[in-house]
Amino acid sequence: MKRILIAGCAQEISSFNPVECKYEIFHIIQDKDIYEYHVGKNSYIGGAIEEINDSKNIEPVFTYVAEGFAAGTLEHSAFIKIKDEFLKKIKLHVNKIDGIYLSLHGAMGSTKELDPEGLILEEVRKIFGKNIPIVISLDLHGVLTEKMLNNCDGVSSLLTYPHVDFSDTGKRAIKFLKKLMFENIKPVAARVKIPALVRGKELITETGLFGNQTKYAKSLIEDEKVLSAGFFIGNPFTDVPELCSQSYVYTNNNKDLASNNALKMAKDFWPNRKKMQAELININDAIKIGSESAATVVFTDAADAPSSGALGDSNEIISEMINQKYPHSILSTILDSDAANLAFKMGIGSSIKISIGGKLDNRFKPLILKFEVISINEKPFMPEKWAWLQKPGKSAVLKSNNLTIVVTSNPVLQVDRSIYYENGLDPKNYHSVIVKSPHCEPEFYDNWANKNLNVDAKGATSANLLSLGHKNCQRPIYPLEENTIFVPKVEQY
Repeated sequence: MKRILIAGCAQEISSFNPVECKYEIFHIIQDKDIYEYHVGKNSYIGGAIEEINDSKNIEPVFTYVAEGFAAGTLEHSAFIKIKDEFLKKIKLHVNKIDGIYLSLHGAMGSTKELDPEGLILEEVRKIFGKNIPIVISLDLHGVLTEKMLNNCDGVSSLLTYPHVDFSDTGKRAIKFLKKLMFENIKPVAARVKIPALVRGKELITETGLFGNQTKYAKSLIEDEKVLSAGFFIGNPFTDVPELCSQSYVYTNNNKDLASNNALKMAKDFWPNRKKMQAELININDAIKIGSESAATVVFTDAADAPSSGALGDSNEIISEMINQKYPHSILSTILDSDAANLAFKMGIGSSIKISIGGKLDNRFKPLILKFEVISINEKPFMPEKWAWLQKPGKSAVLKSNNLTIVVTSNPVLQVDRSIYYENGLDPKNYHSVIVKSPHCEPEFYDNWANKNLNVDAKGATSANLLSLGHKNCQRPIYPLEENTIFVPKVEQY
């Protein structure tokens, strides 16, 4: 019986979020609780568990998982605490395991360490030595670094956007690891870095141009000579030195096969870089279109997406709607613990005058309105499909004329409609809905909404990449430098 150590450390940050995050933003799970939390769920570790359970000759060893909510840059002291807890836990299993699976993300960052996941991986390698195989899983928005590649034996990454293949990615990671443990293989990797940052609808893998890369990677994986393949578009909001897009391929000791296919994916991607930019609509134009349209109109505020690392406290679109006397019902969310706490204090049915939003990110100004408290809630909940528990803290539904807004004390993922459902609201009952997420699965909005307007708003996760102010990433890089030149170069590991 072979034993696989399972651990994880993952978070996605926006370097442009002005509020640093703390240790408390992480959900820490240890030992058998990891199994109980992830079994049967569409998560990396859920998929790993399923693959292990289908194997008769593998025993999982659950250790330590730290899953951080997307946010601003992590305080370095918090990272050190997580790293030390992580390493202390896994050290207990030295000389007792045969392989290691690490669930990472790739877009983590602390105030002093720009490659924290790479550093953790390096430390794991030091502890267990070169003879214990290590396979990691990453988000396709991750930044695959040189330190990661030098300290693991294999990579498995998401192949869908919006992300639906968490479990499949975990399964592929374990399948790769099993080959390393049971078969006489020699993994070799090739990657090609591409100086381009991309956003927009063409990244939707089912319908967009980026699907060409992920579909090709899937076809490679079906080849028994290929151990793993994928494509990273990075996270343009994680401003780190190795930020870029990149292709990668792992094979069993076939450097030419790995190199040729990594090169093909990169060369096919580069000509489409200009088309892989977001098509944004000026706020005033969006409001005019919305006011003249039949229900339901979605206003996508991707610039303030908590799932991408923003705070969720932008009131920019709401403010403009009020200024322009928007004629229809509006549904939105906002992060504002002061408003939520006051609603709790005053109670359902009370009338309160309070400022909402714009208290954490100085891009925005607080908006003062008179509200009726419709309901209050502070229960954690699960998203419609994702496997990450949401903890909104004290929350309230507030109504002011045609505006209905859910205020929360903590940021909440808006990759679906769960924040509304959990508070007794249905987006279909409103003319206009502000959605703070770059893309949701079609069934959540696009399949039934009349229009989806991608608004050019300010924020820490704006798709208007030139507005962000990158300082650390490699330059030149498209679109920050329009005339960036790409000279394909294969790196082998």
